[in-house]
Amino acid sequence: MARITMKMLLEAGVHFGHQTNKWNPKMKAYIFGARNGIYIVDLQQTVGMFDAAYNFVADLVSSGKKILFVGTKKQAQESIKTEAERCDMPYVNQRWLGGMLTNFDTIKKSIDKLNHLDSMFEDESINAFPKKEILGLQKERDKLEKVLGGIRNMLDLPGAIFVVDPKKELIGVKEAKKLNIPIVAIVDTNCDPDDIDFVIPGNDDAIRAIKLFSSKIADAVLDGQERYEELIQAETDKVEREESAFEDAEADVPESVETKEDAYDAAELSENKTSN
Repeated sequence: MARITMKMLLEAGVHFGHQTNKWNPKMKAYIFGARNGIYIVDLQQTVGMFDAAYNFVADLVSSGKKILFVGTKKQAQESIKTEAERCDMPYVNQRWLGGMLTNFDTIKKSIDKLNHLDSMFEDESINAFPKKEILGLQKERDKLEKVLGGIRNMLDLPGAIFVVDPKKELIGVKEAKKLNIPIVAIVDTNCDPDDIDFVIPGNDDAIRAIKLFSSKIADAVLDGQERYEELIQAETDKVEREESAFEDAEADVPESVETKEDAYDAAELSENKTSN
């Protein structure tokens, strides 16, 4: 069964590409035709390719890895934040900082600073500073929260990234590619699909289209998380069964065997004393 239907795609306007004079020839294979100077995306391909992307994301998360949601254009900001938070995944929806992946150790220091400032405001230890300095620290905290708030709990590099408009998020795409991090992306008719591992051909400008794809990718994450939890539970149950079986085996040792072993130990002890 398809994870997304043709009806959903049509209602969200996914089939509308860019103007014919603003296309990338590399997207030719994913274009159905043109109408009134606008390219029309081949939604039949979109359905199948999204299904492959969905399965990849679910399998990735089921192995315990995370996927980073990325969409900084105005139309994508709300959907990226809402859906990433719904499935408890990191996200970037304001501005991509250069080195966010390739220089993650430095980014982590800024995240640590943000968390430290948060704790100071929460436990009110910030009140020990002069009022002017508190205002300065508040501004710094707000700035860090805006840019890094979505990845504050990302302790390591993600297993993959989901991108809305790889043309706009070119720096992030290049960083992921350099680190061999798989990329899932909504790719419009003006984008270059070459760097994308899982291309989802479609409109990356319409709010409804972005919301549809973001919500479905979040659903894939939730599916993967459920499978991961089931796997952990199965492993836990297995260990408990093995421990229980071992305890039962010890309890089932016949008393006569225990008596013989005790007698043997006593005789050996007596013999040692005699020889001494």
